[in-house]
Amino acid sequence: MKLPHRRQFLHLAADAAALPAVSRIASAQTYPTRPVHLIEGFGAGGAPDIVARLIGQWLTERLGQPFVVENRAGANGNIATQAVARASPDGYTLLLVVSSNAINATLYNRLNFDFIRDIVPVASIARTPLVMEVHPSVPAKTVPEFIAYAKANPGKINVGSSGTGNVTHVCGELFKMMTGVDMFHVPHRGAQVLIGLIGGQVQVYFGIMASSIEHIRAGKVRALAVTTATRSAALPDIPTVGESVAGYEASAWWGIGAPRNTPVEIIEKLNTEINAALADPKIKAQLADLGSTTLGGSPADFDKLMANDVEKWAKVVKFAGIKPD
Repeated sequence: MKLPHRRQFLHLAADAAALPAVSRIASAQTYPTRPVHLIEGFGAGGAPDIVARLIGQWLTERLGQPFVVENRAGANGNIATQAVARASPDGYTLLLVVSSNAINATLYNRLNFDFIRDIVPVASIARTPLVMEVHPSVPAKTVPEFIAYAKANPGKINVGSSGTGNVTHVCGELFKMMTGVDMFHVPHRGAQVLIGLIGGQVQVYFGIMASSIEHIRAGKVRALAVTTATRSAALPDIPTVGESVAGYEASAWWGIGAPRNTPVEIIEKLNTEINAALADPKIKAQLADLGSTTLGGSPADFDKLMANDVEKWAKVVKFAGIKPD
């Protein structure tokens, strides 16, 4: 899906037509002059909310106006995304963009917005691995052992997720697609999947590291691998899935987006401040506590990440025949 250049061109062209250059620059220099709303779609207390508040506090301190985090949970993040897509493109309504947005782009057929068209990238924030983890009763200690065990027990292994179509689901489906194992998907409501895994109702789960790491350290579940291309500093002795399944890579990530036609000068100002945050040792440490590594870069870099994941997860959604609840 080759979208970054096209979208950047359309964005710049629309912005240039909207305001004279001098007026736009002056607006960016004074921005923000009132509170900014940063909307996230997964509820208070979760990793997206924590990341939104971390960046929101930084921007509040640096830009002199409150960046107020609003939780608009529901529909796997679509409620929040629609609210921002329909907002005035003036920089005062922003979206915490998450990896689920890239999945939703093809999972849902009748959305009232087009994620790639209607949300423009501001800056990526961080990437976090998922962890392939199993109940202690599973005899496999490595990914190859698990594949062999699953193939010897087709359809008898339950793979949990924290909801149909979210990143914990599609990571499991990607594993099935690339290894040929037959596992039965059991969706849960959010964090209840960890209760199911610890209780043995599901045998394997591809979980967000921030939510799973304490259970792994306590020995309640066993980590087999992390899903990113490189090992995680938070679990340095745990291999990657890709070390056994060539080409496997997946992650959850967060960034900031804005409504289409938001002035490019405002986007650049926000991008500069977010990159400054990601260079700050305290911010880096707080993100590391979530098992995450900082990303940053230009809006075009984030655009490429989003577009690549839309294309990648579209293949998995089609392969698995995933339908939203």
